[in-house]
Amino acid sequence: MAQIKVNQVKGSEAENKFLRSVSMADRSGRLLETLDNLELRVEALREAAASMEQEKETLLELIQSVQNSQDMKHISDGEREELNLTANHLIGRTLTVAVSVETIRNLQQEEALSKATMLIDEVVNKVLQDLGSTKNRLTALYNACSSEAPQGPIDQKFQSIIVGCALEDQKKIKNRLERLIRNVSNADRSITLLDQQKAKPGNYNHIY
Repeated sequence: MAQIKVNQVKGSEAENKFLRSVSMADRSGRLLETLDNLELRVEALREAAASMEQEKETLLELIQSVQNSQDMKHISDGEREELNLTANHLIGRTLTVAVSVETIRNLQQEEALSKATMLIDEVVNKVLQDLGSTKNRLTALYNACSSEAPQGPIDQKFQSIIVGCALEDQKKIKNRLERLIRNVSNADRSITLLDQQKAKPGNYNHIY
């Protein structure tokens, strides 16, 4: 009889251990599932913030392109001043939006980003000297960021640097180069249009 009771106690303890084990596994599974869902939301948040950051840069570029457009050169001084005031107001409002997505980098990625940024800045600093040459250099840098076979030259040195950057930095660098090429192209187009207008018959500069 006593042996039966002992066996019953042991069986009860084993059953309780099994229940506790199952319960702990359930809790662990639920917690892991919750963290997995939160991870998806965190990544969605970073993507949304990065998209907003890109939209901010795009808006600033578009506003400045309006200010530098050929149409602004062919309106009255009063109208130009009023439009520039509005554009500057929009730029100020845009700059009040602070969006920042920090990228986690190791030491090698930090060094690669620094080198890539330095190379781009060197090209940009020469933009006033030669627009055509600057555009070609920027295009070669941009091609080095492409995962597909690009048309045109590739800066091999820059490509070896860019592959060492963090993935998010690679995307930002490519976007920056794309904006720079677009801006240089617009500037070149404006100069070409201005030259064409100066070359029209009857359009002379008189000295009195």
